[in-house]
Amino acid sequence: MSEDTQSSLDSIWQSEDPIFANKELLDIEHIPEEERIIGRDDEISEIANSIHPAIRGGKPRNTLIYGKTGTGKSLVARHVTRSAQEYAQQEGTRLRRAYIDCTQATTETQAVIKLARTLNQPDETDVSIPLSGLSTNVYYNRLWDILDSIYDVVIIILDEVDKLKANDLLMQLSRAGEAGKVDTCKVGILAISNKISFKDELDERVLSSLQDREFIFPPYDANQLREIMFNRDDAFRDGVLDDDAIPLAAAFAAQEHGDARKALDILRNAGELAKDDGDDRVREEHVRDAREQADIDRFSKLLEGQPTQSKAAVYALSELSNRRESAEVSTREIFDRYKELTQVLSMDTLSQRRMADRLNEQVFLDILGRTDRVGRGRGQGMTYFYYLLEDPDVVQSAIKSDSRFDDLDTDSS
Repeated sequence: MSEDTQSSLDSIWQSEDPIFANKELLDIEHIPEEERIIGRDDEISEIANSIHPAIRGGKPRNTLIYGKTGTGKSLVARHVTRSAQEYAQQEGTRLRRAYIDCTQATTETQAVIKLARTLNQPDETDVSIPLSGLSTNVYYNRLWDILDSIYDVVIIILDEVDKLKANDLLMQLSRAGEAGKVDTCKVGILAISNKISFKDELDERVLSSLQDREFIFPPYDANQLREIMFNRDDAFRDGVLDDDAIPLAAAFAAQEHGDARKALDILRNAGELAKDDGDDRVREEHVRDAREQADIDRFSKLLEGQPTQSKAAVYALSELSNRRESAEVSTREIFDRYKELTQVLSMDTLSQRRMADRLNEQVFLDILGRTDRVGRGRGQGMTYFYYLLEDPDVVQSAIKSDSRFDDLDTDSS
């Protein structure tokens, strides 16, 4: 390494961030102090009342929490359960919370493994939880052993539970005590969903077993979004934010159903853009550019881990959506364009039925929408039409961030 290179590195390591003072405050995963949680006092109290018995070793109420993305559902659930865990410790109650992101643990077995590994303390339980190799029933049995060995109460947060085929998991967890799976530990569930219709997907046995309470989190309005961001403006250094930066980010997020997650993403990205530009202030143009980047980042996260074939089918739909007035495109039209794309990308071409299965998976994940129409005339069956839930340009930018789609930059027409 040359002296100039080493000197450059030294200057980077020794310098302070010119824009951010505490960027963690803009991370949606960060659980702030209660005074920084805006517009959710009633929801905090309601969820706290649901799980209150757990503080002294009683069984918490199972609770379903609904609301659009970015309305504070996960934040409030994690804040309240963290507080409950702290109070329980003062009461001598062995209470533990476990958080499961169902966009990552998408099967019953994955969720049980994650739960068991989160709650296990091998030195106390002498139980091992390998990442694979055991049947689902064995993983459940080890989870029950862990719960009875070291806990009085466990509260399980299942975030975005609609991304998981949840009937079996919810049945097992909600009936653990009644079915004799655990003897002493009480189990409570906080299930969080972006879909109010989620409950319709559960069978009657699960609904009966849950005996749940339900809360709906309304979207934030523009004033609440501004207050949320002003309560976290110490993420930036003094004097860095232009006066209109936060109001503009709040206005953009208010247009997207009051999504606080998006508001914070925009503000953080705006700071990053200012820093990359060598600017000493976060200006209106940075916020406008950050809005587009936030859309791409959010969609990229939705697509994270999706098969290449699924991305190719979604990309085909995005191209067709850009070329026509109607947002809805038939399976046949998507398949014709998909075949052309797979040739450009030197990919295998699935059959139309298998490609449609990939599209339907994206509908389940809220990446696409679908409408069903009965064909006209004798012998005509159902025709499926798909549409994007995001701007086509954002979809294409997100998919092109995958290096496997590099060839689309040179020949996708």
